[in-house]
Amino acid sequence: MQILPPETDFALRRRPASATEAGLARSDAAAFMIGDADPAAALAKLPHAALWQSLYRKSGRTASAPLLVTRLPNARHTLAAVGFVGAGASAFERLSLAGRLMRELVRPGVASLQCHAAALDATASAAVLEALASAAMAHAAPMPQRKTKPTPAPELRTIDVHGGRGADLELAAATAAGNHLARWLTTLPPNELDCVAYRRALAQLARREGWAFRFYDERALERLGAGAFLAVTRANDHRGAGIARLTYRPRGTRVRRRLGLVGKGICFDTGGINLKSHKGMFQMHGDMQGSAVAVGTLLALARRRAPVAIDCWLALTENQIGPRAYRPQEVVRASNGVTIQVVHSDAEGRMVLADTLALAARAKPALLLDFATLTGACVNALTERYSGAFTNRSSLEPLLQSAGRASGERVWCFPMDKDFDDEIDSPIADVMQCSMDNKGDHILAARFLSRFVPDGLPWVHVDLSSSEHKGGLAHVPTEFTGFGVRFAAQLLGDGAWLERLEPRS
Repeated sequence: MQILPPETDFALRRRPASATEAGLARSDAAAFMIGDADPAAALAKLPHAALWQSLYRKSGRTASAPLLVTRLPNARHTLAAVGFVGAGASAFERLSLAGRLMRELVRPGVASLQCHAAALDATASAAVLEALASAAMAHAAPMPQRKTKPTPAPELRTIDVHGGRGADLELAAATAAGNHLARWLTTLPPNELDCVAYRRALAQLARREGWAFRFYDERALERLGAGAFLAVTRANDHRGAGIARLTYRPRGTRVRRRLGLVGKGICFDTGGINLKSHKGMFQMHGDMQGSAVAVGTLLALARRRAPVAIDCWLALTENQIGPRAYRPQEVVRASNGVTIQVVHSDAEGRMVLADTLALAARAKPALLLDFATLTGACVNALTERYSGAFTNRSSLEPLLQSAGRASGERVWCFPMDKDFDDEIDSPIADVMQCSMDNKGDHILAARFLSRFVPDGLPWVHVDLSSSEHKGGLAHVPTEFTGFGVRFAAQLLGDGAWLERLEPRS
């Protein structure tokens, strides 16, 4: 049983910008993204121009975002596709178009792919070529299959990027590897990826990547007083739940400060005593995607050799139903001493994150960033196209949203005003786990989590409403999107975020 994904070994190569008929005949497929200011003129400059112009005329010209796909008349019958992009296209729009192109091109029999940009300035060319390369890697990454007769896997091995001197292909490759890891883990069925198997896989990943690994099992968490986490684990039929810590330290770099990543890893969520419906429970093996995104982000930053120390903390358990399951109106104490009045057993994510955040905060990172598939309220607020961001530093909000726009993984910052705490004020404990209704639950969940992060520690919480989207999202073709890895790589990749941290505001 393979828990970690197979390593993708793409040859991602820079090539001269020009496209020629002879050059195209050396590849199995080719993608062109061209400016839409004057499509006819741009097509006239492509190899096999007459063929493209004919296809464009047949598309009706007025068709919304036409995509031209054909086999080129060369000895290899190269499969080629052309998409049209606006000069002011957003990163999300570029990635979405690149994803449409790769749906046509990345298929069995295509081992080599060329990516081209035309009729665009240098900055736009670099951006669309990075989008094409990222989409190609996302579509070619294998995903778990358990069919007796498996669907043929993509065979893509070589991606030649023609031009785009400013495109950061190394970052694109590192981010694609992290996103693939996140999507693969999330897709695994829950009888394969329970928290016990997850722990073993993370230890194996740490050995492979040269990271340190430590696991805080239930006994260790009892000694730490992690009552919120342990309340959730009580109903498990095993005692294998706990908090995993993966540690990356850059080689040859003097580390001044460190980053903390935290992820919610509920490997299956029944809802507990407050049992979910059939429809609500169906995809709950994916409730660990926050942890998958956190470790995928760690992989992307480590592959990029980020100049900062990183500790990645993953809360691993199931939320089961049984005679020992925790119940509404119980009062438990978290590891930082905060007492919690339980309201709903299906709000388990914030319970396990409470102790995980408190534990991660003890390492005193310069920034603490957590990912969680936490609330349906965030999906109701944003749909699955954006994810919600929350922070205890208002000065970080513009940086978060700009990273979302630049990466194409869009986030929207929600309020974190203290008066929201009135809704979770408890008559018998320090805080209520949630309110009795679902009104603004994504905000209340963030306010709850803030009780477990010291005031002096900058913190960002991402509620992954975009973790699951039918048909994929942007350049990612799978329903589980791995949203967050690309956003975090954009936000954190070069260490510049350290300089943006300001005193609490």
